[in-house]
Amino acid sequence: MFDRVWLNANLATMQGEGLGPIEDGAVAAKDGRIAWVGPRATLPLPLAGHAAEITDCAGAWILPGLIDCHTHLVFGGDRAGEFEQRLAGATYEEIARAGGGILSTVRATRAATEEALLAAAAPRLQALLAEGVTTVEIKSGYGLEAGTELRQLRVARRLGAAHPVAVVTTLLAAHAVPPEFAGRRTDYARHVAEVILPAAAREGLADAVDAFCERIAFTPEETALVFDAARAAGLPVKLHADQLCDFGGAALAARYRALSADHLEHASPEGIAAMARAGSVAVLLPGACYFIREEKRPDVAAMRAAGLRMALATDMNPGSSPALSLLLMLNLGCTLFRLTVTEALRGVTVHAAAALGLADRGRLEPGLRCDLALYRIARPAELCYWIGGNPCCGRVVEGL
Repeated sequence: MFDRVWLNANLATMQGEGLGPIEDGAVAAKDGRIAWVGPRATLPLPLAGHAAEITDCAGAWILPGLIDCHTHLVFGGDRAGEFEQRLAGATYEEIARAGGGILSTVRATRAATEEALLAAAAPRLQALLAEGVTTVEIKSGYGLEAGTELRQLRVARRLGAAHPVAVVTTLLAAHAVPPEFAGRRTDYARHVAEVILPAAAREGLADAVDAFCERIAFTPEETALVFDAARAAGLPVKLHADQLCDFGGAALAARYRALSADHLEHASPEGIAAMARAGSVAVLLPGACYFIREEKRPDVAAMRAAGLRMALATDMNPGSSPALSLLLMLNLGCTLFRLTVTEALRGVTVHAAAALGLADRGRLEPGLRCDLALYRIARPAELCYWIGGNPCCGRVVEGL
């Protein structure tokens, strides 16, 4: 007997290389997992007829629950003032070098209590859930010292416990150089590797480790110090790579077999090919590209040619992508980066799951988590087509 059955639905299963569509389909759940999926006509009726709950979806489309695989959702304050500066002509780099940027959010986050951070983050998370997100990654990176970095990660864990969503945490202490380490960037990278990262690992607060490898952040050599420590702690790595210039980040991510390298606007074809060989995922962040008016676009053609999997995410953060909508990223990914509808939708499901190292979700397939997103649409392309619309009419996390 099934626990729940969803009938009279169209399915985008994401099985195979495309959307894996099934018209007039059904999904059945047992113990939080997908127990059966396929055309309604082939549903084993004796089992379905005794399900504890049967839902008539009235022709809605069911997708795997959406996955936002790159966010900085927990932070203090905002940077609307810097937005005004950029409109007046200042660049992202100029603001950062003048003490703004990440460091301004660091000051606000250090000053915030855990409860204040939790209260500020909850509405941001709820905006994502309302669109059908069932898994979200949340990074630290606005503390740059052990106490605040761990506080951010604790808040992320609490968000996952308080809301119907799976939260994956990532330690991003190597996000920028804090004021107390001014002029000693390599020393801070060692501090992350030797003090902050082990503390997060001891408390079980981090599921992965990230770093910002860029000329305004950390060199590949300094990033390697952090990645070596992550490897010693048994934690997978991710990387902010090649956003502002080709700094060798994609190649570094490949060398460490990173789960993903994210941004990649300036990644070279050689770095892209190395990532594909390593099995890493490219996480494209069109919200940041749009918001900071970056004219350089990721080389999607090279990614296709290399067979590199591409995910999409909000990069929700206060400085370069204050984006509260993953559905909007579908549209921006298609319009700015020229992704196809299939590429975009796989980018927030199966490939986003891979970018987090999660093999148990992202597809509608027996044995996987029963995470579903239901949409009142006529065809999946509508999710990429509408700007500002939200046709989500239901969300299921682990069968509930």
